Amino acid sequence: MPPTKGGIMTGKLTSFIESNYKHFNAAALANAACAYRDHIKKGGKMLLAMGGAMSTAELGISLADMIRSNKIHAISCTGANLEEDIFNLVAHKHYRKVPHYRDLTPLNEYQLFKKKLNRVTDTCIPEDKAMRHVESALIKRWRAAQIRKERKFPHEFLYEAIIDGDFSKSCQIDPRNSWLLAAAGKNLPLFVPGWEDSTLGNVFAAQCIEKKLSPDIMKSGIDYMMFLAAWYCGTARNARQGIGFFQIGGGIAGDFPICVVPMLNLDLRKKVPLWGYFCQISDSITSYGSYSGAIPNEKITWGKLGVRSPKFVIESDATIVAPLIFAYIMGR
Repeated sequence: MPPTKGGIMTGKLTSFIESNYKHFNAAALANAACAYRDHIKKGGKMLLAMGGAMSTAELGISLADMIRSNKIHAISCTGANLEEDIFNLVAHKHYRKVPHYRDLTPLNEYQLFKKKLNRVTDTCIPEDKAMRHVESALIKRWRAAQIRKERKFPHEFLYEAIIDGDFSKSCQIDPRNSWLLAAAGKNLPLFVPGWEDSTLGNVFAAQCIEKKLSPDIMKSGIDYMMFLAAWYCGTARNARQGIGFFQIGGGIAGDFPICVVPMLNLDLRKKVPLWGYFCQISDSITSYGSYSGAIPNEKITWGKLGVRSPKFVIESDATIVAPLIFAYIMGR
């Protein structure tokens, strides 16, 4: 049995972080992880906002366990993160690593394009084995929904495909390392703003342009905001410590969900609690001319965070930091 501290299991990695991460970004990591753990222990809930290319970075290896262990209660992510987890599930053996990606010339990049290898930093996603494989399964479901005159969220079509076993015979990784499979198993609330700019979003738009599908079958960003508002109100009533906000990267995955609190309080006059915890991992330099790059204190003026809300910014690579924090919370 791992040792315990205050009733919480601790492992070698947790002890290592507590012993060595004392200053600067290391201290921010340790403090944010400890506050996250305490937030959950006291009955709080946590929303994960996931930008960047975290699914292709295989964050699912650590994130799926967090979902299964009820350490994450909702996710807002980009359309790319939604689909790239399932791409990796069904086509991982066909992915191509490019460790020398910094040395690629424009001609090298064009040669990858000709081979239908779409590069994400050091990893190329194979178009035929990944995108087209998942696309064919979803087009069938989109067309069936049109016949039945149903409207669903983008993630709901994927959840149904997963639950019905559309990809069960195609798994090329351990299914326990897919965060989307873990989320579907719990019917975890998912919010995917701006889904239209993803690969599958482009496929759907193309089908609509060709009159093969109607845009009406796909719920939009406004529908997602309404869904998020209902989730926040219902969850806040039962969360003794409130709802926390753990953000990886910037952009729409973070900006979209954090706005639900001022909308509820200022536009709908619901009087819901502010976000009870905030942490952002970003390797971008703090920018005072952007929303997602601003320091947490600026969010106080927008009615998102309170003066005493625990607030952390970790200026580092999320592919390194997020798994460490998740391991700490899991007591590894």
